[in-house]
Amino acid sequence: MSDTSNVITMRGNDGGIIKLEFHDSLASTSALARAYAAKGYPDRYVVFSESKINEDGESERGIYMSILLRPSIFSSQASLLGAMSAAAMVSALQEHTVHHLGLGWVSDLYCNGVKIGHSSLEGKLDNFTSYEYIIVNYDIKISKKSFPPRLTDMIREVFEADNTSVNMIMAKTVLLRFFTMYANLKASSKFMDIYSEKLILRGIKIKYDDGQKKRSCRVLSVDSKTGALVIEGRGGKPIHVTSPSNVQIPKRIKVKHKA
Repeated sequence: MSDTSNVITMRGNDGGIIKLEFHDSLASTSALARAYAAKGYPDRYVVFSESKINEDGESERGIYMSILLRPSIFSSQASLLGAMSAAAMVSALQEHTVHHLGLGWVSDLYCNGVKIGHSSLEGKLDNFTSYEYIIVNYDIKISKKSFPPRLTDMIREVFEADNTSVNMIMAKTVLLRFFTMYANLKASSKFMDIYSEKLILRGIKIKYDDGQKKRSCRVLSVDSKTGALVIEGRGGKPIHVTSPSNVQIPKRIKVKHKA
């Protein structure tokens, strides 16, 4: 299943304890996290791997991580968790690169306009209103092109006593940012402002399926309360899109750098 693994304990910025299970290589962190959820593993248990085998059979290094949550929230309150996990991802990783990081919709991560990863959610309801568990998955390719090594990173890689690599350092940064925002899940303005600022689709033309045919339309913004994508419909009338399956977003986006 993996080369080696171990478990370390972290304390989040909100004071909560995080258990992080580290693997050198793993086929799927989400599959393992799902199995752990079924076995009753606790809230804030994280499975992390530094590499995976891609579709071409090659090993890719990155942040491959699944966070097991046992949330005391209703299903209606989880609607913004996807946006929150994406905001945590982009704001944390921006600390590790000089390049421009941005978000697609719902949770694709772009570096200089090229898609390099995403976050996603899966869960199991224990009844019609609350969750038995939710798993937040991160799948991010980390390359020297997107995240050029810096002196502080190289020093840490050499001298960290617990075999902490640069990728592990970045994963920890994402985790700490995630749980800080997670503690304020009901106060969506604390992360939706970041999400909206990092949305690189604004003004970009995408394909929208209105149920009859696919149309070309321009992205206006994202709804700060619901996380819906707001696009320009016929006559300039805004349309709120809630299902990602209704839109086709390019993997490469021309980034407009701020002056």
